Amino acid sequence: MKLDRVGETNLNRYGNRMTIIKYNNALDIVIEFMDGFKFQTCYSNFRKGKIKSPYDRSVLDVGFLGEGFKPNEKTHQYKKWIGMMSRCYNPVEQSKHPAYIGCTVCDKWHNFQNFITWYDDNYYEIDEERMELDKDILHKGNKIYSPENCTFAPRNINGLFEQCYKLERHLPIGVSWAEDRQEYQSTCSDGSQKTIHLGFYSTPKQAFYKYKIYKEKLIRQIADEYKDRIPSRLYNAMINYQVEITD
Repeated sequence: MKLDRVGETNLNRYGNRMTIIKYNNALDIVIEFMDGFKFQTCYSNFRKGKIKSPYDRSVLDVGFLGEGFKPNEKTHQYKKWIGMMSRCYNPVEQSKHPAYIGCTVCDKWHNFQNFITWYDDNYYEIDEERMELDKDILHKGNKIYSPENCTFAPRNINGLFEQCYKLERHLPIGVSWAEDRQEYQSTCSDGSQKTIHLGFYSTPKQAFYKYKIYKEKLIRQIADEYKDRIPSRLYNAMINYQVEITD
C-alpha cells in the first residue's frame, strides 16, 4: 500500500505550522504554511522543520522577506533595510546608538518587498556622496520609519540633523559650561567632523540663541546649495526647520 502522509503537520523553527497537502513519496511532497505559502520539498526537511516561509519573521523576530525579489547580503536595498531594522530592534545596535531607542518600523515595511518598492521609487544619487535613509528631517522628532516620514539625503545634509546626547543634560543643545572662563560656550557642528565655536556668554539662553541662529542659517544655506539635486519635500523641510531650546 502506498504511504499517504497528507494532512500531517509540523512546526518549522520560526513556529510556523506546515501541513502536507500532497505526498508523492518521501522525496517529493508539497506543504502549505499557515500564511498560505506552498512549497515543494522532501519529507526529511519537513520533519526536521528546516523549511522557511518567506513570511516567517526571520529578521530580528520582526521583518520578513516576502515573495518576490530575493536579495543577498550585498544587495543595496537589502543592506538599507537590514540597517533600518537593526537600529530599531537590535539591542546591541541600540546600546551603541541610544538615540534609536524607541524607534520603530511601520508594519508595511516589515515586509522587505514593500520597502524595496518604495526604495526604487525614491532613491537617488548625488555625485559620489553617501546616501542615507533619514526618518526625522521631514517630520522633526519622528521615530517611525515609514513611506510618509522617510527620505534619502546625502551624508552632508543628514549629518546636520544628527542629535548627540548632551554632555551636560541640564543645558540647552549647543551649550556647554567653560570652567576656565566661568561662562557658557556655544558650539555647533557644521555637519562634518568640524566644530564651530560661536563664543562665550553669561547665560545658557544667550548661548543657545547664538547656536540657534547659526544652525538654522547653516541648514538653509546648505539646502540652497542642494536645491536642484534633492527632493522638493526635503528642501522645504530644511528651509522651514527651526531649532528649539528643548531639542
